Order: sequence, then C-alpha cells, then structure tokens
Amino acid sequence: MFGVIRFLQIGVAVYGYLTWWALVHIGLWRSRFTPAQGFSRMLQKLGTPFVKLGQGLSMHRELLPDDYIAALTDLQDHVESFPGALAVHEIETALGGKVNDVFEEFSIEPLAAASIAQVHVARLHDGRRVVVKVRRPGIKRQVEQDLRIVRVLLRIAFLAAPGLKRFDPLGLVREVQDNLHKEMDFRQETRNVQRFTEVFRDSPTIYVPPAVAELVAESVMVQVMGGGLRVDDPRIKERGPLLAHVFVDAFLYQFFVAGVFHGDPHPGNLFVMDDNRLCLHDFGLIGFLDRETRQNLAALMQAFVHQDAEWLLDAYLALGILGGTIDRGEFKRGLEELIQDYARLPLKEWSFAEALLRISRMGRGQSIRVPRNLLVLMRTAFLMESTVRILDPEFNLMDGLLSRAAGVLNEAQGEALSRDALERSKYEAMIAMRDLPRAAGKLLHRLRTRGVAVRLHHHGLQDLEMHIDRSSNRVAIALVTLGLYIASSLLMQHSVGPQIWGMPVLAILGYGLALWFTLRLVRGISASGRL
Repeated sequence: MFGVIRFLQIGVAVYGYLTWWALVHIGLWRSRFTPAQGFSRMLQKLGTPFVKLGQGLSMHRELLPDDYIAALTDLQDHVESFPGALAVHEIETALGGKVNDVFEEFSIEPLAAASIAQVHVARLHDGRRVVVKVRRPGIKRQVEQDLRIVRVLLRIAFLAAPGLKRFDPLGLVREVQDNLHKEMDFRQETRNVQRFTEVFRDSPTIYVPPAVAELVAESVMVQVMGGGLRVDDPRIKERGPLLAHVFVDAFLYQFFVAGVFHGDPHPGNLFVMDDNRLCLHDFGLIGFLDRETRQNLAALMQAFVHQDAEWLLDAYLALGILGGTIDRGEFKRGLEELIQDYARLPLKEWSFAEALLRISRMGRGQSIRVPRNLLVLMRTAFLMESTVRILDPEFNLMDGLLSRAAGVLNEAQGEALSRDALERSKYEAMIAMRDLPRAAGKLLHRLRTRGVAVRLHHHGLQDLEMHIDRSSNRVAIALVTLGLYIASSLLMQHSVGPQIWGMPVLAILGYGLALWFTLRLVRGISASGRL
C-alpha cells in the first residue's frame, strides 16, 4: 500500500512540474523561480533518491543547459536529524557492543545531518576525538523503492516521447543507484579514506583524518576528527595565495601520480589547519584515472595550452569520450573556434574545465559517450577552479598548472619506469625464456611439414624452385639461430642452471650452437656469391 501511495506522490510531483513548466514556457504563468530552479525544488521535496539523482545529473554538463547545472549543483540535503536513540541502536547493532563500551564519550545530539546519514562527536578510550557517521534507518529500502518507481515512470515517458531514449535516462538511473549503493556502504568509504591516507601519508601540506578500521560496518563509520577553518573563512585570507599553490599541487599529484582523486573539493570539505595543512573530508565521491587516461589527459592539457586543434582532437578521442563515426572536419572547426576564443583572453582567465565542457558539448546529439571517471573529473575541475579563486582571486590557474605539471608528470613517469616497466620487462623475459624452445620447435615443425617452401613444377623453372627452397631453409635456420642467441642471453643474464667458470652451462651450449648455425649460414651465402 505504501508503494502505491509513494508512486502516486512521485507521479503527481513530476506531472505537476511538467504542467507548470509548460505554462511558464508559453507565458501563461509567471513565477519567481526559473524552470531549472523549479526542477531542483521538485527533486528536493521528493527526498534522498531524487536529490542524489539531481546531483548525478549535475555531472552531465555535456547534456544539460548551464542554468540547470547551476541549480542542480546547489542541490543539497535539507533534512531533519533523526533521534539520537535510533543512532545509538544502529551503532550497537552494527558494532556489536554497547556505546559506552566502544566510546568513552558519545554526544547524543548530532553534529550534522544529511539524507544518507548523520554525524555524532565522540571520544575513544585512548583519548582520540572522533566523528561517528551513522546511516539513516530505512534509507536503503526507500532508495530501492523510489528508483524502481522512477524506472517505471521513464518507461511510460518513452511511450509518449521515444526520443528520450537517446539520452539513456535508464542508464543514468542505474549509475545513480550504483553510486548510492557505494555511498550507503560505509565500508567502501572507509577504503577510500585509507587510499588517501596512504597517498598523503608523508605529505607536509595535506592531511587526511584516518578511519578507525576496527570500528567500521556497513551502516557505521568512525573517523578521527579533523580540525581547522573552512577554506572560505575570511580569517584565512592572508594565507590564501600560499594555500592556492598547495591545493593545486595536491590535485595535480592526485590526477597524474596517484591516479585517484577527491571528487568533491568544495569549501565544505576543505579545512585549513593551524600549521597551514589542508585537511580533506568526505570521500564518498572519488574518481580514478588509469595510466593511459592520465597520459591522454596530460596530452589534452598540453594541446589546449599550445592551441593545437588537431592535437586537441586526437587527445580528446584518445580519452574515449566520442564513439562511433564522427566528422573530424566539423569537430576540428569547433576546436579552432574554441582556441580563437581563448586566444583573446589573458592566460589567467583561461578555464581548462570550461574548455573540456565546451568540447564535450560539441558531440551533443552525435556519438557522445562520456565515461563516469571523466564526468567526475569534469566536476572536480570546476570545483577546483572555483576553490582556487576563493583562496586567491589573482591566482593564475593555467600558469600554476603549467609550471607544476611538468614536475608532477616527470615524477609519475619516473615512478612508472622504476616500479612497473622494469618489473614487467623482467617478467616478460622469464616467460620468453620458458616459451622460446617450444615456440622454436613449433616453427621448425611448421616449416618442415607445411613451411614456406614454394614448389613450382614447370618446365624451365627448376633453378628457381631450388633457389626458393634454399632461401626458405636459410630463413628457418636464421630464425632458430636468433632464438638461440636470445635464449642464451636470457640464461646468461639470470644465471639459470649449472655453472662452469661462473657462467651457466646451458647458456654456453646455446651460444655454441648458435655460433655453429651462424657459420653455416655465412659459408652457404659465401659459396652462392649472393646475400
């Protein structure tokens, strides 16, 4: 019964918004809210799943107009806190012990409340001050029910407007549902915190309050309490220029070295400590960039700065954003127009986030396919630029990025070479050494049975047939000889097998056999008088 009532509630809210939008659009209704603001208000009234749906939509800047993006970006969870007694019950159920046994002190009044969870302040028996994040009772069931209703309403909408399918709204609902499942499981957020704690373990400028691993469950998370002032607090104004450099360096490191980055760097998640370290909070939304994506992203930045439209397009395609068949000429013209627009602006007014968005929108209605990690990156870039300007309005972000990017990229490449490339080379060498005899045997068998020998039986072509047979045999021997040299070198390098005079016996035998084959080849070629 409750499901039917909720279905009607959602259906009436959506139908009411569409009717209101149509009346405003044709001028029959005057409202103090814009359609975008009305849409945001409707989502907020419908509760948590719809707030999260709106926040998910706000990342799709390539699809929505700017006013909708602005309204959805400001969409926040305005909900009442739930009783502290329920929080205590949830903690005791999840952690399997009485609150007084787990904490020396526990504040029954919440410090803050949101639609997914609320936060309480506590103190552990070892003296550490912590925050306890407790999931709202019943929220998981409500999310599942509401998103199921949204899918039904979308399928009904497809009957009236089939064109909606090309925007894949059901895919967006799946994306929101997957993200909400992760956000509602505090074990996942704990793993995220542990990642960033490790990334910035020895950092003199960034602090990530660690999670208390033994006090974590699906619905409860305990984290050491961070301190400091918000980055938009007027009291840190004098430290703004220094902190802007620290902030940019930290995110360049996350993008190009760590390959994992904080996806929500707004002022509410960034605090300045007394020692000028930035304290990062809330790791519910993070992004990942594999090595290839990081390299393509670096190429995109360089192409943008150097105003090279062809390079910019190639880098953008390499990121995997545009699929299918595209009109390169049309996209290149659009990129050249973008470049001309930025060429007229001072460097400090350039926005890489804005440029990335404009390029994304060039593919609107064609073969657009923006992977989630790049959607999170785009959101992060916008928030990052906004935060930098809060810290230091005069900060030249592009100059800051360029002056620091080279060192960060060199560090990333150096780490990759020393840690991964050499290890892979060693592994591949051992595999090649193991497989080479078998591969050589197969090659000889193939050459002997089917081979590359070409037999032509025709009057007057006997000499040609003899030369082709001889050449095929030489090719086969040359391949085997090369394989013996490689295998012997690997055996020598890794000192495999019994040794004599400090050298592997198998390597010596391999070199001897390879040398004998080499002499045979040289003698045969010399005798024929031809190479």
